[in-house]
Amino acid sequence: MTNIIEKSNRVEGISKDRLIKILRESLAFKAGELKKVLIIPPDYTRKHSEAGVITAIYYELLKDICEVDIMPAVGSHFPMTDYELTEMFGTSIPFEKYLEHNWKTDAVKIGQVPADYIRKISGGSVDYSIDVEVDKKLLDKSYDLILSIGQVVPHEVVGMANYSKNVFVGCGGRDMINATHYLGAICGLEEVIGKDFAPVRKVFDYCEENFLKDVPIMYVMTVTSPQKDFNAINGIFIGKERKVFEEAVAQSRELNITIVDQPLKKVVVYLDPHKFRSTWVGNKAVYRTRMAIADQGELLVLAPGISQYGEDPDIDRMIGKYGYSGTENVLRCVAGEELGTNLAAAAHLIHGSSEGRFSITYAVENLTREQVEKINYKYMPLSEAYEKYKPNMLKDGFNTMEDGEVIYYISSPASGLWSTRERWGE
Repeated sequence: MTNIIEKSNRVEGISKDRLIKILRESLAFKAGELKKVLIIPPDYTRKHSEAGVITAIYYELLKDICEVDIMPAVGSHFPMTDYELTEMFGTSIPFEKYLEHNWKTDAVKIGQVPADYIRKISGGSVDYSIDVEVDKKLLDKSYDLILSIGQVVPHEVVGMANYSKNVFVGCGGRDMINATHYLGAICGLEEVIGKDFAPVRKVFDYCEENFLKDVPIMYVMTVTSPQKDFNAINGIFIGKERKVFEEAVAQSRELNITIVDQPLKKVVVYLDPHKFRSTWVGNKAVYRTRMAIADQGELLVLAPGISQYGEDPDIDRMIGKYGYSGTENVLRCVAGEELGTNLAAAAHLIHGSSEGRFSITYAVENLTREQVEKINYKYMPLSEAYEKYKPNMLKDGFNTMEDGEVIYYISSPASGLWSTRERWGE
């Protein structure tokens, strides 16, 4: 397998024709050998990764020479709907080619990360072993090649998303998802996000080195940037070696991290209703901006699609029961109550809190005031928010409203990370 790395400094990024040529070249080492291929792209919430375009290209390149299956790496998110499959991957792929991953029923244990290793990488903060679980379809020996596709971008749990995360979380099982999310939360979002070699990434590296040696995975990673009407693919990184991922990390840190000179007093974030249907995913509005917002500042989330808390019944119930109440309270609940049985939910509650530093207001139309305030956020009717903050009239970055109020607007929180220079610490 030959590593392929290509970057573009052009605003429009790598062209479609060039992308097709690169992806064709990436298959050359298996020329004439392929009988069956599994493609694992991310789900619709990561449409901005352009993994949908890449998946469709690979399908066209492969469909006449071998059997092709596609399994979206949904992790604990909702299964993709037919609408989402079509919107992300186009109309050329038959629906019967899509397989589903169920994190509760489809994962099998392939190993274990020992507790002493977890204790070491967490500085003693966490003391448990982690069962390594992946979807059993990844272990199907009939697959000659598994193409893991996705975007490298700052991430609140693993530091920088994608690479082996697409396998161990996107196609992972209950213990792997729960334990790694909690490990990341305990180690501190501000110490993790946007960094390589974060504790959870070290877990995935351990798993990659010890348990995936005989699995024919090739990673296909993008670095993208949002433009006015499209997402540009600024980099394509293909291979299995970690150094390929590190090249993608370096470019993403250049393109996807915005440093502001002073803490922001008011941030307004828009959540695309097709991508964000729960606070479980919608709280990227919190995770990705928390380091940029001033003490006693305000985060207003315009959330037309949010209609529930979690994308899993148990997680939804736990978010409703405990709310986003800060690390101290969550740790107390983990120690003595049922929250300790669902550490991913506990981690999410920590990440989704401002720790009392600033207010978080959800402007919604599909949740009631009672439902929003129950989870310790402020409520605003979406129609009221839209009277002043109209997404189609705002530009990313600073905006001065008619009454003189200055806000900082973000139209795509999943595309990056925002921080003050002091909190970023570099």
